[in-house]
Amino acid sequence: MLSIGSPSDSRLRRFIASQSECGLTYAAVGATAATPPDGFSNYRGRTRLGRGAACFQRAKAALDDWAQLHLGWLEVFPLKAPLEAGQVVAVGVRLAGVWSFNACRIVYVVDEAAPAARYGFAYGTLPDHVATGEERFLIEWNPADDIVSFEIVVFSRPRHWLARVGYPAIVCVQRRFRREAPEAMRRAIDQLKVSH
Repeated sequence: MLSIGSPSDSRLRRFIASQSECGLTYAAVGATAATPPDGFSNYRGRTRLGRGAACFQRAKAALDDWAQLHLGWLEVFPLKAPLEAGQVVAVGVRLAGVWSFNACRIVYVVDEAAPAARYGFAYGTLPDHVATGEERFLIEWNPADDIVSFEIVVFSRPRHWLARVGYPAIVCVQRRFRREAPEAMRRAIDQLKVSH
C-alpha cells in the first residue's frame, strides 16, 4: 500500500483486515529458526546489547514495543501489536516522502529459559508486500558469559515488480535497517533503564 504522507489509522486497519485472511507468500514457513531456503538472499547479524538479567528483561520489553522498527523512516502498525503467532501488522517504509506499507504475519514466537534465555519472533510476508520471505528478531542471554545479544535473521527476495526494478534501493534500505535496528534497541534499553 503506497501513501503520500502518513495514512490514517482507519486506512491502515482496513489494509490489515484485507490481508488477515491471506496466506503467506513463501513455502519455507519458520525457516528462520533453522536453515533458510535456497533461492533467497540471506542475512544473519548479531549485536551485543549488554550484560545480565536486567538488560535481558529490558531488551524483551523493547522488543515487545517493536523498538527495532521505530526509526522515523520505518514504522509498524498497530504500534503495540502483541507478539503472538497469527498477528498481522503493516510495516511502513518512507522513501522520498512516500510511505510503502507491507503486510506481515507473525509465524512463530520464541520464549525459552534454558539453556540460554531466548525471546523473540519471526514474521512472514503476505500478498501485499514488495518482497517475499521471513524475518526473525531474537534477544538472547547466555548465562555462561552473561552477554545479552540481539539477532536478526532474514531470507527474502523481491516479489513486486517495483521491488525488482528498484532492487538497488531496496538493498540500501535493508543495509540501513541492519545498522539502525540494533541502535534503536540500545536506545530503548537505555530509556527503560532510566525510567526504572
